[in-house]
Amino acid sequence: MLPPRWRHTISKLFLIPQRYVLGIMGLLAVCNAYTMRVCLNLAVTQMVNNTKNEELHFDPDACPDDDVLIVNGTSPLRPYAIFDWSESTQGLILSAFYYGYAITHVPGGYLAERYGGKWTLGIGLLSTAIFTLLTPVVVKAGGATWLFILRVLQGMGEGPTMPALMIVLARWVPPHERSRQGALVFGGAQIGNIFGSFMSGFLMAGDGDWVNVFYFFGCFGILWFVAWSILCYSTPNTHPYISDEELKYLNETVTSADNNSVRDPVPWKAIVRSVPVWALVFAAVGHDWGYYTMVTDLPKYMTDVLKFNIAATGTLTAIPYLAMWISSFIFGWVCDVCIKCNWHTIKTGRIIHTTIAATGPAICIILASYAGCDRMAAVAYFIASMALMGGFYSGMKVNALDLAPNYAGSLTAMINGTSTLSGIITPYLIGLLTPDSTLVQWRVAFWVCFAVLVGTNVVYIIWADGKQQWWDDVRQYGYPEEWKHGPLKMANQDKEKNKEIEANNSKK
Repeated sequence: MLPPRWRHTISKLFLIPQRYVLGIMGLLAVCNAYTMRVCLNLAVTQMVNNTKNEELHFDPDACPDDDVLIVNGTSPLRPYAIFDWSESTQGLILSAFYYGYAITHVPGGYLAERYGGKWTLGIGLLSTAIFTLLTPVVVKAGGATWLFILRVLQGMGEGPTMPALMIVLARWVPPHERSRQGALVFGGAQIGNIFGSFMSGFLMAGDGDWVNVFYFFGCFGILWFVAWSILCYSTPNTHPYISDEELKYLNETVTSADNNSVRDPVPWKAIVRSVPVWALVFAAVGHDWGYYTMVTDLPKYMTDVLKFNIAATGTLTAIPYLAMWISSFIFGWVCDVCIKCNWHTIKTGRIIHTTIAATGPAICIILASYAGCDRMAAVAYFIASMALMGGFYSGMKVNALDLAPNYAGSLTAMINGTSTLSGIITPYLIGLLTPDSTLVQWRVAFWVCFAVLVGTNVVYIIWADGKQQWWDDVRQYGYPEEWKHGPLKMANQDKEKNKEIEANNSKK
């Protein structure tokens, strides 16, 4: 920690409070994570030579192929399409990322709670950036098998992202700012999707080689890591140049601003028995099913069904995420105002916005599939779908902070790790459901998505909660009468040791 006089001087150089600097860098962290995650989704359309598949199967509902360059009157020119992968193989490759992503959520949350979110998040995304840079070399050397393995490793690097960010936000963000900060930080996913889709289309337009996509986003990830290392810290109390006023304000308003306070083991026995937690898990599975269907497979739908060329696909795929990003701020602002004015409770706000983010997109993607080859109508429905999904950030996404501010990282790890099953299943399932990538086959895939989104949202409506749970702070709330599963708190000697540490820290 810098001397107070130096800290005061350096803090004057920042025009905005450090919690907003952290919010902006968190936005860029999520943006960076999503660009590296989704860049393959668009690149694979230019990596695979699907001429044989088009010649073997006739689709009576096929859209006119009038926006691409035709070679020999049969298929679009893709000069760097050197791989012959089936739809199911492509689906398996696209799902590989989520195998690694799922298994590092809980370890990532544990490491972030124990050692702080800064380096857990930073090193994880740095490793993903390095793997992204290596992608062209690896796939050309080992084909689909090596690419699958590399994507699993990339997912492992990104697994700690959300748990670590939740922990950092729990230390930095006052409760009445959570919806807005959540919309800001997690809206980076849409910035990443917009930036990733648009730049991928731009880099591959004309005679652009798909390898440039991976080189570009890998370098972007490394640059972010450098800035994150310099500007951001795990807690306000470890930040070397935060202003005294902001430090005092955060220590007074944020429950867990100081991670040196008493920390019991993660109360897994209580978490897995908590009904609101499982309601949140169901909602997350449903949301991710719809979201990953859009993120992973929308470029393929645009290219294979609606027959847009790669430049148009990159731009049109980005627009729905732009709509989601903008709407997330509107929903976040509305939710915060309604809660602050006591127009509804936190629980009601979370349910309203989660419902909008589930049922709205479910209806819109069905309408898009029945729009057929009316390209503008289909794109409009996809845009509306993602705009309504923006309510997710002020709904269930920040609900973990409501339920357990002290264990937000572990809770988020459990929820995200479970919901990532959607990312594993959906690309491969859609590959199986759309072997010929026809309009009718895609319509079936969208109906499955509709059922999952609506069904899981019903569960959330019934059992969701917006209050801090007793197991998050047993010292304050005590045990419920029906609890018969043993203590959640540390042994007395460990508590005394922590009290001694707290006393020493206060003297400093």
